[in-house]
Amino acid sequence: MVHRYQQGFPDRSRLRGVRSSLLAGLVSMVSASCAPAEPSHPANAVVIGAILPFSGRESAIGGNLEKAMLLAIEDLNAAGGLDGRPFDISSRDSHSSAERGWGPLLELLHTEQVNYVVGPEENDLALKIATEMRALDAFLMLPGYAAPSVARSDTRGGWMRLAPSPFAIGCALAKLAVRDGVATVNSLAARDDYNTNVSSRFITAFVELGGKSLPSTTFTSGEQAYTAELKSGFGHHADRTLLAAYPLTGSTIVTEWTASGRPGTWFLGPALRTEVLLANIPTGSLDGYVGVTPSLSLQNECHITDAARETVDCATENADAFIGHFSRRWDREVPFPAAHFYYDGVVLIAMGLAYAEATRGEIPRSGHELQQIIRDLNSPANESASWRDLKTAMAKLRAGIRVRYVGAAAEYEFDEYGANEHHFMQTWTIRGDAFVDLAPVAVTCNSWN
Repeated sequence: MVHRYQQGFPDRSRLRGVRSSLLAGLVSMVSASCAPAEPSHPANAVVIGAILPFSGRESAIGGNLEKAMLLAIEDLNAAGGLDGRPFDISSRDSHSSAERGWGPLLELLHTEQVNYVVGPEENDLALKIATEMRALDAFLMLPGYAAPSVARSDTRGGWMRLAPSPFAIGCALAKLAVRDGVATVNSLAARDDYNTNVSSRFITAFVELGGKSLPSTTFTSGEQAYTAELKSGFGHHADRTLLAAYPLTGSTIVTEWTASGRPGTWFLGPALRTEVLLANIPTGSLDGYVGVTPSLSLQNECHITDAARETVDCATENADAFIGHFSRRWDREVPFPAAHFYYDGVVLIAMGLAYAEATRGEIPRSGHELQQIIRDLNSPANESASWRDLKTAMAKLRAGIRVRYVGAAAEYEFDEYGANEHHFMQTWTIRGDAFVDLAPVAVTCNSWN
């Protein structure tokens, strides 16, 4: 799925140098396999690029995430756009692969000269493009769960991470294990950066909290069978085994595990909370097993209810309102939890651009500059502005008034590197063919988080 647009940003030939001819050839090959239609932008549009998995192993989520971004564009334009200029999206297919997604990403950056990109979902593709983003001083918004760490200081390029890190996910899983009286843990983890990080942080946190780890097993995604890996993982008889995988591979493992008699007890990694998993496993096979994903409750919707600060009660009114908004627009389709973050990623970029234009007379071309603006806007000292009233939010920004964003997924506050701070994780289980939310858990492994 490709939307190829023209964008009125300045020429970057001085930055590209001798790469130009090579890129032209690459883009030509990429374009040759694209859809024939080339829809144009509205006149004078400010274009935000998107690199999403429309094909490959993660293809089930790409369209849903793009719909969240398109909804954000519609809402922003209804709120007046960038002082009358419309926003628009240019999407490219990452093909769920760092290798195959590289060409489409370069096309966004060099052919269309997009300065602001949302995505990718693939950790290794985001890491691969870091050098290119620095060279162009472009901006990368990372809403995905598997986004890489942004704990680095740069003078060129800007990165922001919206979803919780593997540190936070691992902390929450470890606290759940301790709460349930678990003495030993291990994991079956896919050999990719995100899932191995979730696994290692879970094990590290659990040991720091007084538990014992047993040998874990890694595997390659996309295999036909995992007999040896299952035997190895459950042969140590851990009280809990974390399954850290993407849904298609996870469903293969769960199906084979079910046929083998369901040995052991699972914890379920965050990437598994998707209908793709439920559609590809025997109904009821994972009933009662617990997983963790980012909480979609706002911080002010959550309250600690005990002296030990371990029991959390969270309302879900804000997330429910976004689900209704999304479903009304997209024929009753329900947004994936990650889609909330993708909607917010677009809005955060637009808010930063609007404030910069009001206070500096022009929108920033520098990704480094835009990152600093968004961080400053989202200081707790600034008044809040909700996604549900973007008209008021954008009007205040156009008047040069700083506002912090209360989004569809979170109330944002960024650290010095551009990573959003998270205080609570959502726990859940499976019943039949549905996910069921359980009580949230506080993320307080601060010594290593």
